[in-house]
Amino acid sequence: MLPTAFVALRFIHFAALMLALGATLCVSLLAPAALRQPLKKRLVSFWRAALLCNAVSALLMLAVQAGLMGDGLKDSLDPQVWLAVLATRFGNNWLWQMVLAVVTLVAAWLKPRGGAALLSLLVAVQLALLASVGHAAMHEGMTGALHRLNHAVHLLCAAWWLGGLWPLLVCMRLARRTRWREAAIVAMMRFSRYGHLAVAGVLLTGALNAAFILGLHWPMQSGYVRLLIVKIALVAMMVAIALWNRYVLVPRFRNGQGEAQQRFVQLTQLEMALGALVLAAVSLFATWEPF
Repeated sequence: MLPTAFVALRFIHFAALMLALGATLCVSLLAPAALRQPLKKRLVSFWRAALLCNAVSALLMLAVQAGLMGDGLKDSLDPQVWLAVLATRFGNNWLWQMVLAVVTLVAAWLKPRGGAALLSLLVAVQLALLASVGHAAMHEGMTGALHRLNHAVHLLCAAWWLGGLWPLLVCMRLARRTRWREAAIVAMMRFSRYGHLAVAGVLLTGALNAAFILGLHWPMQSGYVRLLIVKIALVAMMVAIALWNRYVLVPRFRNGQGEAQQRFVQLTQLEMALGALVLAAVSLFATWEPF
């Protein structure tokens, strides 16, 4: 029960951070000034919900980890065991994760000026800190530092790509209105342009992560390796959809082909579903031994 709960919470935590980063970055960096307020109005409830899930999952993961390290469910509710967990290497890193999750959630409700940019920074820091737990923490010294840096970049690139898909669909809807059409098109083109870098970053850092963890010889009898191959296949499908959308369907928009726009939305939704499966796979095999 507890291992399954930990995998589920890990999925929620990662997904919430990536969705929040994609939404806030779209408002703070990609949207032209004329589009920021209408876009923020449509996304603020979305990222608040994501940040609430992020904070709750971060706190619950500590409790579940206490049960996994202790004697089961009863230790998940024991504050003394929580303190013992916080004294471990995982706990030292996770304490910052919880603190930043709560701070980010509060900031999302206070609505300071430039709130989207501040939230982007806070969420990006949380994602980068996740590189200090899991398999990225298996090495020490320079190798370990390089592995964690690479994994942090991997998570940020993945968040830019996957987390930006929902705001992209929101921009598609805004582009149907004459008032915001030009600004929405600019935002979508910026996402497409910089999305190339995000996709390339995911592929490169993902390959390096696999090399850090497995080396050059992958034991095919390992469940970790088999599920990693499934993940790679899912990512390849996402890349194919992204390329088809960008280079086949988007040029047809100029001809006023509503069918192309409808197909773009459907394929982007499929891309999001595949991304969710990738996160589910990662959440599972990240708890397994590679060999």
